[in-house]
Amino acid sequence: MIVLDATAGPRETRRPSSRGPWTTELRATLVLAAPLIVTNLAQHGLVTADVVLLGRLGAEPLAAGALATSLYFILFICGIGLASVVSPLIAGAVGRGDSADHDVRRIVGAGLWAVTIAIVPVMLALWHTEHMLLAMGQQPKLAEDAGLYMRALQWSMWPALAFMALRASLSALERPGWPLAISLAALPVNVGLAIWLAFEGPGLLGLGLVGVGLATTFAAFLSLAALVGVMMMAPGLRQRRLFLGVWRPNAGRLATTFRLGLPMAATGLAEASLFEAAVLGMGLFGTAPLAAHAVTIQIAAICFMVPNGIGQAATVRVGRAFGAEDRISMCRAGAIAILLGFGFMSACALVQVTLPRPLIGLFLDLDAPGNAAVIPYAISFIGFAALFAMADGVQSVALGALRGMQDTRVPMGIALFGYWVIGIPAGILAAWGLGFGGVGIWMGFCAGLAVVAILLVRRWLSLSGRVALCP
Repeated sequence: MIVLDATAGPRETRRPSSRGPWTTELRATLVLAAPLIVTNLAQHGLVTADVVLLGRLGAEPLAAGALATSLYFILFICGIGLASVVSPLIAGAVGRGDSADHDVRRIVGAGLWAVTIAIVPVMLALWHTEHMLLAMGQQPKLAEDAGLYMRALQWSMWPALAFMALRASLSALERPGWPLAISLAALPVNVGLAIWLAFEGPGLLGLGLVGVGLATTFAAFLSLAALVGVMMMAPGLRQRRLFLGVWRPNAGRLATTFRLGLPMAATGLAEASLFEAAVLGMGLFGTAPLAAHAVTIQIAAICFMVPNGIGQAATVRVGRAFGAEDRISMCRAGAIAILLGFGFMSACALVQVTLPRPLIGLFLDLDAPGNAAVIPYAISFIGFAALFAMADGVQSVALGALRGMQDTRVPMGIALFGYWVIGIPAGILAAWGLGFGGVGIWMGFCAGLAVVAILLVRRWLSLSGRVALCP
């Protein structure tokens, strides 16, 4: 009897469980999702730390860093989509069981080669950040500083994406603890390096915002080296020889990686560009709405780390059942993950609606006179963010479940339709046509995310069978 739980390997026979199948699957999903969620929070903390450090350098470095970081992360999110494709591919291989180690090695190698090939044009483009920003009409001094920062930061993209590919590999093998430990360790390393490189003082190098970028790059290479070392030496991983033959890419596996991964990258681009367009649009209404939007987005982003981790777990759990051709287990795994994501984000929405001021107070001094104009906007935005949260949680987990079935092209089309055909036009209409201002942009968010969530769940049901049919 094959039992796919968080501790069992592929084709491993275990004692029958006294738990029901739904309880067993729930426990397995939670055990896998928990470290993935904490890893997501740790990696989000790296971004937050860089923003805080740039802010300590002054308003101009912060503004220049924000311009560069915005461009960097749009492309980085695309790369994450490509790197993450190894998770459903490895999960499917493990589910099949036949020659699993051989298949896993080829997939790991293909994932690393895919991000390496894709990064070359990206690096060339980022090297010319200053020229791109000038072409967009940015101030020359800000564009120059952003370009300098990017030329230090951009070298972190390859090791960071390679780390994501290896992290996805270990998630599919249900060994997420090592990436978690390394991500937690990377945060103080990054901050310590940034203080030493960026700031002035006795024993400090005083490189300014370039130092922050170099610290992020050094931390990314150290994290990748640590994870490679773990995968080569840790018990339970060493014998898999996951890097055997990595220098000789398998053409078939590489083609499959791009075939499934490029739609995942495009899906990430569609969502990331939606948020970037919202920032640009919000800026047209003034400083106070833009500041309120930044606070609200941070609250939403922190909450999102949980369903994002559940969605990553769903990719693995569904992918293993998909590889084993176990439709019932596949249906059950996806249903539980979607319900978990919806339940958590519903609780977040309730907190946001009932306690908006304390949440805003985590980011702004509510008593400071300079923030008086921002707080009313933030309170109005956070009400729509509660609706946004529920839809965002469902779409993220449903997307993860579909990826477990290696279904990426149709979800890409759904994302493009929901975000750019529904979300952006609805936001423009509500904000400018109907006169709702910044609130209208959040209305567009809600409309686009709701459409995407509904269509992705519908797609999941059509491919896996209705929840009622899952014993």
